[in-house]
Amino acid sequence: MKDLRRYLALKYIQYLVLSSSNAVSTFLGLLGSAYTMILLQSAKVSSKSTAVLISSLAQADILVFLSLLSNVVLGSFGAGVSPAASALARILLTANAHVSCVLLSCVAFEAYLITFLPSESRPLRTVRNARLISRVIWTLVAAECALFLVDDHLRASGASAPSCSPLGLLFHLSSEAVTLLRSLSYILGILLRIINVYIYYKIFFSMSPR
Repeated sequence: MKDLRRYLALKYIQYLVLSSSNAVSTFLGLLGSAYTMILLQSAKVSSKSTAVLISSLAQADILVFLSLLSNVVLGSFGAGVSPAASALARILLTANAHVSCVLLSCVAFEAYLITFLPSESRPLRTVRNARLISRVIWTLVAAECALFLVDDHLRASGASAPSCSPLGLLFHLSSEAVTLLRSLSYILGILLRIINVYIYYKIFFSMSPR
């Protein structure tokens, strides 16, 4: 489990400490995720709910790999990356960041329950619930990114459309929804950072006298 703790520390630094991703953290994150997915093949490790959340966290880096791969493949044709391909790569990175941040917070919350409410929370900390939580997170982020893709498409096709036309109205509604969603995502990101700091602060000082 020490390797999993190191992996979580790397991911917390990558997504909840650094203000923006960089090549070094991205590369280390991909390596850590690949190693973690191999490590979690152990039946002893994968039988725990925390390991299910960590496995989903590692799988989220597949989106980063796909984003990098699309840029390399499309750029190899010499015509450069199209705006649509660039938007898709950006949305894949956004999905990865959002899924990772929420899953990291779920792991932190489970650590809080294990530390302070071990027996009371045991019925909740099941593999089934962990898988359900992971599916819900992925579904919500997929819906968010689908809205981003629709908005990018409408911006490309509806820039010259009259504001009173159905396309112009749809473009306006989509733009307002995406703006609101981006604001909520930013606020949620700040709240998750605060909550994670508080949780690990409580855990650290509860275990330090021992």
